[in-house]
Amino acid sequence: MQPTRSLPVRIARRLFFFLLWLALALLTVWAAAALYIDIRISILRIPVTLLFVVVIAAILWKAPRRWKPVFVLAAFCLVVTWWFTLQPTNAGPWQENVSRTTEIHINGDIVSIHNFRNCDYRSETVYSNCWGDLTVNLSHLRAVDFFLTNWGIPYVSHPIISFDFGDNQHVAFSIEARYRPGQDYSTLLGFFRQYDLVFITAAESDVMRLRTNFRKKEEVYLYRTTTTPEIARAIFLTYAAYLNKLRDDPEWYNALTRNCTTTLDRQIAENIPNPKPWSYRLLVNGSLDELLYSRGRFVSNGLAFPALKAQAHINPVAHTVTDPAQFSAIIRQGRVGF
Repeated sequence: MQPTRSLPVRIARRLFFFLLWLALALLTVWAAAALYIDIRISILRIPVTLLFVVVIAAILWKAPRRWKPVFVLAAFCLVVTWWFTLQPTNAGPWQENVSRTTEIHINGDIVSIHNFRNCDYRSETVYSNCWGDLTVNLSHLRAVDFFLTNWGIPYVSHPIISFDFGDNQHVAFSIEARYRPGQDYSTLLGFFRQYDLVFITAAESDVMRLRTNFRKKEEVYLYRTTTTPEIARAIFLTYAAYLNKLRDDPEWYNALTRNCTTTLDRQIAENIPNPKPWSYRLLVNGSLDELLYSRGRFVSNGLAFPALKAQAHINPVAHTVTDPAQFSAIIRQGRVGF
């Protein structure tokens, strides 16, 4: 006769198996989705996904009870092993505004940027004359500005960092998913291997004006950071090194681990004095500007955050700009820190 387990032991055991099967269920759903989304031969997607589902059903129906979790986990491991064999590539075709990758060459004080983007937009999807070269002096780098754009989803935004080289010269970096013809962004697809990672290196009259003047329902906010010129140079070199690496060693975009916020978070933290602990708001980044304000990263002139954010909203003035060459200067006029 088996001893009767105490009530706490029974509760703990049931909780353990509930959490185990919940985890296995989530892994199984992800694996099925990965097969359906990431199999490159479209005609095989449904048959292979159905085969996987049948195998899982057979395990749950026929396998010995104690071995069911092991077999389900093994099936997931087989799928994820295949998934990691999928490799990103810089080979096209790509949409025109991401068709080239930037190269940055630094020779002493001289920074040469090849494939600097500055599209002439007539609408969000109609543009021309995107690519050129730009030369700036590293010693002229004096500040870092932070843009945050939101399209109506409370917990998701897109940060863009811009480096101020003086004399109305700004180099903006936007870490994005790289689209092939016909693709558009999907948060769901961003968790799979559908997009390559790209560092857009662009004029603000391109990457910011696109968002304020041509995309619908995007609201953009501009803040001057407290970053010193010395730290600004270190951060700029971090961006340059990473994007040069992507030229030879491409990576997948991932909505969780390789996105606009998390890709360089650790590397940038290494350049900043008194780095702060990791925060969930780096993932749920709709309030990233509020997080940075609370950490003292913005010039505020004593304003509370709501007031600082209200004056940081650039869309109304951006809509008045008729000369793209004056865009960066006009959107800064009268704002805190500029």
